[in-house]
Amino acid sequence: MINFNEAPFIGTELDYIKRAVENKKICGDGEFTKKCNAFFEETTKTKKALLTTSCTHALEMAAILCGIKPGDEVIMPSYTFVSTADAFVGRGAKVVFVDIRPDTMNIDEKLIEDAITEKTKAIVPVHYAGVGCEMDTILDIAKRHNLKVVEDAAQAVTANYKGRALGTIGDFGCYSFHETKNFSMGEGGAILIADEKEAELAEIIREKGTDRSRFFRGQVDKYTWVEYGSSYLPSDINAAYLWAQLEKIDDICKDRIATWNHYYDKLKPLEDKGLVSLPYIPEECTNNAHMFYVKTKDLAERTKLISYLKENGIQAVFHYIPLHSAPAGQRYCEFHGEDRYTTKESERLMRLPLYYGLKENETEYICEKILEFYK
Repeated sequence: MINFNEAPFIGTELDYIKRAVENKKICGDGEFTKKCNAFFEETTKTKKALLTTSCTHALEMAAILCGIKPGDEVIMPSYTFVSTADAFVGRGAKVVFVDIRPDTMNIDEKLIEDAITEKTKAIVPVHYAGVGCEMDTILDIAKRHNLKVVEDAAQAVTANYKGRALGTIGDFGCYSFHETKNFSMGEGGAILIADEKEAELAEIIREKGTDRSRFFRGQVDKYTWVEYGSSYLPSDINAAYLWAQLEKIDDICKDRIATWNHYYDKLKPLEDKGLVSLPYIPEECTNNAHMFYVKTKDLAERTKLISYLKENGIQAVFHYIPLHSAPAGQRYCEFHGEDRYTTKESERLMRLPLYYGLKENETEYICEKILEFYK
């Protein structure tokens, strides 16, 4: 069986985990946590980057930093993971969904403004498959309506929009280092903060509401509870695992891009014949090869294709079921406007295996079986 995903492993992870243990600093903000934070600050040019226990928790921190409270409204796409909505529902907000663009599967920026009310406090664009949303338009809308922008960049580490790292364009950006992502720490994430003034409060929120980070820097002689917070700081053992991959980030990116390009080149004839749709990368965006998907004619065809690939030892999967159709989505959220594409396009989409170390002959075999199916 060719697995859908295998967590990245470079080979130095265990050495670094051992070093973290020998440092006798396996809780958060040890050597490797600091290395990872500095790496993202340097490579993305963000003012502050802080590792978190998950992207979910990074989103929760962003919701707190945005001052979201009961009765507020937050606009986002329904085609996303539950964490995007959970983070704001947890603060008492109502989530307002708008439709997606069928080309990128991202939020349709042209539909956002009509969904804004006097209760709207933030826009949450989700960079699906690591492909950037139309951020210039979204930032313009946010500026005119005095709204915060929180980028769900869970899938977008190393991807850019007009030369800027995704996750650094809005007020806050949130990364994921789950085992299914390009770079992993098992469970983990990061929050990127554009305004340096927000950084100290972010540290406090991440440290259970205490000024512990200031204490360790010698800025206060004792630390205490100063604000609402939670336990969002990951273990340095997890950070050690991630650091091994960040040292080899170019190798991982090159490997994934090669697989992505192989899929695209081999399957493009099917798109040319109108049998499937392949991922679209706008000119202003870069591709981080987080995901390769094929969109079939409809749900029935996708089901048959997934089954056919499974019979041939290939694990292909569908992705999100739109949140507005879920029980919790119907309780806490509303869909503004018409669902022209969200459901229809989500039912067509099938993800192919893509991970660091996937062999070229395996990619070739997968493509051969898909071409065989369409014969």
